Amino acid sequence: MTMQHKTLAVGALAVAVVGFLGYGLWRAGQPAPEVFQGQMEARETDIAAKVPGRIAQLLVKEGDLVQVGTPLIRMDSPEVNAKLAQATAAQEAAQAVAAKAQAGARPQEVEMARMNWQRAEAAAELAKVSFQRVENLSRDGLVPAQKRDEAEANFKASRDAAIAAKAQYDMARTGARAEDKAAASAQVRQVSGVVAEVEAAKAETELHSPIAGEVSKVLAKAGELSPQGVALVSVVDLKDQWVVLNVREDRLQRFALGSEFDATLPALRDNGVLRTVRFKVFYSAPLPDFATWRATRSGQGFDARTFEVRARPLAPVADARPGMSVLVQ
Repeated sequence: MTMQHKTLAVGALAVAVVGFLGYGLWRAGQPAPEVFQGQMEARETDIAAKVPGRIAQLLVKEGDLVQVGTPLIRMDSPEVNAKLAQATAAQEAAQAVAAKAQAGARPQEVEMARMNWQRAEAAAELAKVSFQRVENLSRDGLVPAQKRDEAEANFKASRDAAIAAKAQYDMARTGARAEDKAAASAQVRQVSGVVAEVEAAKAETELHSPIAGEVSKVLAKAGELSPQGVALVSVVDLKDQWVVLNVREDRLQRFALGSEFDATLPALRDNGVLRTVRFKVFYSAPLPDFATWRATRSGQGFDARTFEVRARPLAPVADARPGMSVLVQ
């Protein structure tokens, strides 16, 4: 190699070293990339009892996968059982009264009323004949007027008794009045509503999962008394997940509603490489005043609000769990 060539090689090497050092100094002078850290969240549902009772049986444990309608807890409520027995007995009694009103009197009762009416008719006819005889005798002066008045009173009383017996017979034959039937039917409906209400309370003594997911918390213990409205089991829907980021408002443009961004989950790796997930922003709202970034010097800068940003993955993230960290550069 000639001297000229050696000189050119040394010069090229020096230029390369200087360029590398310059690039390194330039990179060192650049600010570090800003990283936003958030965490995965998922829809969690707390299942509570609508009626108080004692925990009889726990049917699931934390980590179990459940479907919609899967039984979670069975409770024992003697008060609900007693109310159901009372309501059922009242319903049976109301149905019996309604059936009696619809069916009317028994055939034997109708026949008895008919015979009483005929007997009263015969008595009225006899009283009428007797009154006519006494009246003729009284007209001839053979019977005192007192006897005639007594015969007339007896005739009228027997006639009215026959009319009343006929009414009793007609009533037995036609059955209860329409108003009585309607009242009996209304009573049945009213008691049936009470039974339905108690049966609904009885059904609430067995808790079922309203969603499909994973049991995240079991707060109840067998034998404990559970008050009304207190959460006993929590179920998380791992298919309904999103990431939550706290972003200062001067960086908010990067996370506008509807925008998309890539993020990594340090807990998830594919062949040793951090998994990258694409997210889409669906929610953005300012946090309370305690999260406001205050200016460090009075009279300089401005107070920057902090916004909560939520974004859903474009595709379900396998193995993602609530609480996992999410990094966005």
